[in-house]
Amino acid sequence: LSSQERSVRLRRWYELMMENKDELATIITAENGKPLKEAQGEILYSASFLEWFAEEARRVYGDVIPASAKDRRILVLKQPVGVAAIITPWNFPSAMITRKVGAALAAGCTVVVKPAEDTPLSALALGELANQAGIPAGVYNVVPCSRQQTPAVGEVLCTDPLVAKISFTGSTATGKILLKHAAGTVKRVSMELGGHAPFIVFDSANVDRAVAGALASKYRNSGQTCVCTNRFLVQKGIHDKFVEKFAKAIERELHVGSGFDAKTTQGPLINEKAVEKVERHINDAVSQGASVVTGGKRHSLGKNFFEPTLLSNVTTKMLCTQEETFGPLAPVIKFETEAEAIAIANAANVGLAGYFYSQDPAQIWRVAEQLEVGMVGVNEGIVSSVESPFGGVKQSGLGREGSKYGIDEYLEIKYVCFGGL
Repeated sequence: LSSQERSVRLRRWYELMMENKDELATIITAENGKPLKEAQGEILYSASFLEWFAEEARRVYGDVIPASAKDRRILVLKQPVGVAAIITPWNFPSAMITRKVGAALAAGCTVVVKPAEDTPLSALALGELANQAGIPAGVYNVVPCSRQQTPAVGEVLCTDPLVAKISFTGSTATGKILLKHAAGTVKRVSMELGGHAPFIVFDSANVDRAVAGALASKYRNSGQTCVCTNRFLVQKGIHDKFVEKFAKAIERELHVGSGFDAKTTQGPLINEKAVEKVERHINDAVSQGASVVTGGKRHSLGKNFFEPTLLSNVTTKMLCTQEETFGPLAPVIKFETEAEAIAIANAANVGLAGYFYSQDPAQIWRVAEQLEVGMVGVNEGIVSSVESPFGGVKQSGLGREGSKYGIDEYLEIKYVCFGGL
């Protein structure tokens, strides 16, 4: 198809998502438990990637480069890499697909999507709408599989020579395995892996805004997002005030329950293993002297529901500050100097997102540049948007998604030397 035809069909796919947004959101809540309001937000976010890349499809520009020899011309073409294998997580079962697939199809690639074993229905629903939008048969393919078969299917996608590109969102440990598999055929790879986001509150910060940002960053999707805060670093001068206000905000504004209950802000965790990890992190911290300010245990609703939890007196030796919790646990570390906060934040071997609150312009520039992460929120707890390049540094991954840069991950640059002129 021409770029214009790809653009038209991606645009139609976007329109169909908007027409069916309530049904698509219901599927997400049924699959992973996130509150329906959040699921509805995810569908709008998901659809926006199809809209964005429908427009980017017509902006894949090449170059004409002045040659040193008079009898030749140098041209640069951009061409689709080929078949792209898309491996996506359960926490954003729609958005993680459209962010990758929108770019791939805009570039002219075909895709094979392996959704998370916990959330295959969102991928299949998108496939039905893709068919209705006129995406040709065989262009958007979905391969659901069981948890037991996931490693084998992932290996096939990464080793088959017909696959030219791997795009994966998930844990750093799994990403490393896929990278090893992909190395055998030297595939192009995009990896959006684990995070360990710091959230720094300096003495100059507006505490009320910092608390609001902390609440949004930490407890969205019950703390099960790759960019949610995992470590709170609060400067000595406002530490007690921040902890007190944060605790009150948690108790006042967060409500645990079924995702289909209108007042729910905190749904269940994805499975028993996730709950056990939160408990392990809390027990480890308390055993080393941390204090439970609020929450701290499984919710009375039972199953995979857990109380939004805030810990104080936390140190960098505790598990919750060394590992990504991926649950509704907020540990607060007290620090004294800017240099100390930067050192703690950058001690992690991953660097996806980082956040800090300050009203000192010089400090804002210094800290934004020094944080070793791919995305920085300055006085802002939510940074994701379709226009912005999403991705990390260090062991948080390779490449960027969304934005004007996202389509480049699915394009090869070809140099053509036209001689004898």
